[in-house]
Amino acid sequence: MSNLDWIILIATLTGIIIYGMYKSRTTRNLDGYFLSNRSMPWYLVLLSIMGTQASAVTFISAPGQAYTDGMRFVQYYFGLPLAMIVICIFFVPVFRRLKVYTAYEFLENRFDVKTRTLTSALFLLSRGLSTGISIYAPSIILSSLLGWNIYYTNLVMGGLLIIYTMSGGAKAVAYTQQLQLIIIIGGMFVAGYLVVKLMPANIGFGDALKLAGGQGKMNIITMGVTNNHFDWKDKYNIWSGVIGGFFLALSYFGTDQSQVGRYLTAKSDKESKVGLLMNGMVKVPMQFLILLLGVLVFSFYQYHKAPVYFDDAKIIAAKKTNYKDTLVQLEQQYSAAIAGQNRTALNDLRAQYKTVLKKALPGDDANDTNYIFLRFVVDNLPKGLVGLLIAVIFLSAWGSIAAALNSLASCTVVDFHKKFINKDCTEAKDYNISRWYTFGWGVFSIIVAMFAYNLGNSLIEAVNILGSLFYGVILGIFLVAFWMKWVGGNAVFIAAVISEALIILVYNLNIVSFLWLNVVGALLVIILSVVLQPILPANKKVKNLS
Repeated sequence: MSNLDWIILIATLTGIIIYGMYKSRTTRNLDGYFLSNRSMPWYLVLLSIMGTQASAVTFISAPGQAYTDGMRFVQYYFGLPLAMIVICIFFVPVFRRLKVYTAYEFLENRFDVKTRTLTSALFLLSRGLSTGISIYAPSIILSSLLGWNIYYTNLVMGGLLIIYTMSGGAKAVAYTQQLQLIIIIGGMFVAGYLVVKLMPANIGFGDALKLAGGQGKMNIITMGVTNNHFDWKDKYNIWSGVIGGFFLALSYFGTDQSQVGRYLTAKSDKESKVGLLMNGMVKVPMQFLILLLGVLVFSFYQYHKAPVYFDDAKIIAAKKTNYKDTLVQLEQQYSAAIAGQNRTALNDLRAQYKTVLKKALPGDDANDTNYIFLRFVVDNLPKGLVGLLIAVIFLSAWGSIAAALNSLASCTVVDFHKKFINKDCTEAKDYNISRWYTFGWGVFSIIVAMFAYNLGNSLIEAVNILGSLFYGVILGIFLVAFWMKWVGGNAVFIAAVISEALIILVYNLNIVSFLWLNVVGALLVIILSVVLQPILPANKKVKNLS
């Protein structure tokens, strides 16, 4: 990057930190640190919800996902608007009436302590692992730009994020996400405009889409049918998106504390609901445009030389091995194929190049999907805009990771520390211990990031697969709590443990694609709870809280 890019990058990030510190003045207790004293208006709730979901993973990986697999990933979000309506009707009123800090407090009132603890533990595990992947995403940028070792980069990035989150709590997260999203959306629109502008003079936006469509990239709606049969292993189609996506969104926004904590900061029930409903209206078009950016980048490279491999840092490392001559020879053949416009040969040579990279760097994954958009930005955008776009990705990382660390700390303090370790902390001790738990989860997430190097998927896909292993079971527990008043804690607890084991088994056997795991997990908990209830000892009478 140029000096101008570095100046813009550093100035933007520094400004965000100062702004967040200034706006984060709040009461030094749990209500202030985790819930901003329940004072946020709906538009800040909306921006905080969107900012928490739209991490650096989204802006780094989604364009690459569309570049390689087309637009069909957008179907993943089709069930989200309906989920927002259900959450507003059933979830929000209960959480806000009980004035809970975490969603899992409700489960103790409805069932018992062990069910609350199990559900909170499942959340902590899934969100802690996902946050590690989210830390790894911006580390890719520093590693690629500066040639740093990815492990040292994870330490630097994770350390900055821990300081950022510990300093302000939920209020800093909410206010900085407001500014972050404005910069992010503006930056992505600028990138889309420049992709089209950099194409040949006679190629416009419509021409670029037509070209990509001819290569199968505009596959917005797919039916998931292969050889006249529905393919349950097909990852993205209209049915898995509407049904599986609905269950996933219902669990993520309705039971995941990283999102529940965002709308519990609202100053009223109405403000929470408006923020959620607006998110349902905005999220699908927003994700569509981010994916469309990847399709435009694909069209761009039909007129310009695409790299044979998009991760420069890995190429440099591989060329220090005995495979250097083989890689150079493949690069020369690739250039010749471009000159001859032999697209079949290009694809074959890319595959061969990745095969050699795997041999040169054993143990490393050769998937370069996560580097496609970053490489385009660095190689093609004007000076200054590169720094801005890199800042966009950093900002999206900071907003989502800060919210995740805040939610992990809140669950640990409220559901475990104050429940089992020290029930009588003063407000000052509550505040201090919350910050230390934030630090602890930050360290855990850095450790996870160290192992995220070879996931074998695009990052956005990896995060959603990980969530789907847990979200269905968590959702099933809440659905039983809301709608099956005769089922007690013993039945739902055992049902959840069995269901989680079965979900992991189904995933390992690759029976269905990951979106369906959310449906299967929720239904397993419901069915097993109903079956087990008559044969288990009766629980104490439960309260009708919903």
